[in-house]
Amino acid sequence: MTIRLGDIAPDFEQDSTAGRIRFHEWLGHSWGVLFSHPAHFTLVCTTELGFTAKLHEQFAERGVKAIALSVDPVDSHLRWIDDINETQQTQVNFPILADADRKVSGLYDLIHPNASDTLTVRSLFIIDPHKKVRLIITYPASTGRNFHEILRVIDSLQLTDSHKVATPANWQDGDEVVIVPSLNDEEEIKQRFPKGYRAVKPYLRLTPQPNH
Repeated sequence: MTIRLGDIAPDFEQDSTAGRIRFHEWLGHSWGVLFSHPAHFTLVCTTELGFTAKLHEQFAERGVKAIALSVDPVDSHLRWIDDINETQQTQVNFPILADADRKVSGLYDLIHPNASDTLTVRSLFIIDPHKKVRLIITYPASTGRNFHEILRVIDSLQLTDSHKVATPANWQDGDEVVIVPSLNDEEEIKQRFPKGYRAVKPYLRLTPQPNH
């Protein structure tokens, strides 16, 4: 199954380290980050899961739930969590799906035969409260994910969902943003962006971040 931006994230029921999970029910009205791993007890994955645990408060501030997946059974995941907690000096505080039957992997297209016939690729999905997929990133097995970038994208998505703006290249929270081209009424612009804006080009109008 191919998933594209704007699709409804496939629902599923699967075992996890936190018990049986019905995905849409578990998400509730939260944002979600679903990310897959090639296998348990692997070097890069151990660091990623540890770092995700350390981001718990930052995810919570943004109304985001994290959930991981690999194709190993629950008992192996639980032993792996002990290693993660020990080596990364943290406590894993989110579920890890035990997709031993590859049900979820099939729904989310996580088995790429040219990379591996059996192991899931290192993919990540950001899902909004309406269960729509808003971002998809797939990394090679040898490269750990940049979770600061994941937080940056979540900040951008939440900002641009609430205001008629887009975020430019390398934007960070607090930087200037771009007024969307569809907004042309000057009175509405003044109301929405009371700090004003500067027009570099008619289509490129920069304004201070409206929620700061």
